[in-house]
Amino acid sequence: MSKTVLVVASKVKTYIKENGGMNTSGSVMDALTTEVEKLCQKAIDNAKSDGRKTVMDRDFS
Repeated sequence: MSKTVLVVASKVKTYIKENGGMNTSGSVMDALTTEVEKLCQKAIDNAKSDGRKTVMDRDFS
């Protein structure tokens, strides 16, 4: 099953190169997408539990 990548690969690679001097493995985008999906689902759940239909920044904490 193909997964939609939720992060900009070039930005992630640039960040890692500039801040760590390291290269980025091709599998990093899938791992990051999985983590972003988890964070988004938690935020969705938080907004729903507050009776809102809008996810806000505070739902990510």
